[in-house]
Amino acid sequence: MGQLFAGAVIPGLILAALYTAYIAIRCYRNPEIGPPISQEELAKVTKKQIALMVLKSLVPPVILILGVLGTLFTGIATPTEASGGGAFLAFLLVLAYGKFSWQALQQAVVKTARTSTMVLIVLVGATCFTGVFLGNGGGDVVTKFVLGLGFGKWGTFVVMQLIVFILGMFIDWIGIVLICFPLFLPIAAQLGFDKLWFVVIMAVNLQTSFLTPPFGYALFYLRGIAVEGVETIDIYKGIVPYVILMLIGLTLCVLFPQTITWLPTLVVG
Repeated sequence: MGQLFAGAVIPGLILAALYTAYIAIRCYRNPEIGPPISQEELAKVTKKQIALMVLKSLVPPVILILGVLGTLFTGIATPTEASGGGAFLAFLLVLAYGKFSWQALQQAVVKTARTSTMVLIVLVGATCFTGVFLGNGGGDVVTKFVLGLGFGKWGTFVVMQLIVFILGMFIDWIGIVLICFPLFLPIAAQLGFDKLWFVVIMAVNLQTSFLTPPFGYALFYLRGIAVEGVETIDIYKGIVPYVILMLIGLTLCVLFPQTITWLPTLVVG
């Protein structure tokens, strides 16, 4: 598990760099999109106050991230334990920011229960499907069919990634993982792909599922916080550059496999 997380670090940084560069270029060409703080506003605060605001906004999230990923990379905690530790750290941050209330806690518990129930239902359904499908020889049929298309090693790879991308428009990522991974991993192994590299590539591809319409989860979040006058079609148009950036990041990871395989070798060592 530590290798898997280590393999995903550099691809994540690549995506973050692409997003940052895109936003910076857009704002440079059209400053009205991301206007700087006016001199009047800057005059109201000192450099010391700005530094304190930055520390207050930046340091706690960094501690939370390091508390979760750091314990995973060092082998101190399992993913389940790390997630529990992350929840506890987030609770401490809520207390530190003075935002705690019993009503908010109740809402968080209810929303967590609903989300967990939904995820478990998806897990049960997808597990039942893959279990029956594979138990009846469906996996062998899919493997022979895909390998028999005659597209070669990389052509078959593109087909598998295209299937994941299209499914991401309609199915929850957990369902895609439980359905596609048991089918695609044996095919990838037969084609000679490194298993860790292939899994991380699939994970990078799955990032698009959060933004691709009509059922991308992030689209609903954005619609919920959208200001008046912003329509759903505007959100659909707005996510196109980011989906393209994700595909560029995916392509870079395919062309330069060391972006995935290099860091895990250091973790193992």
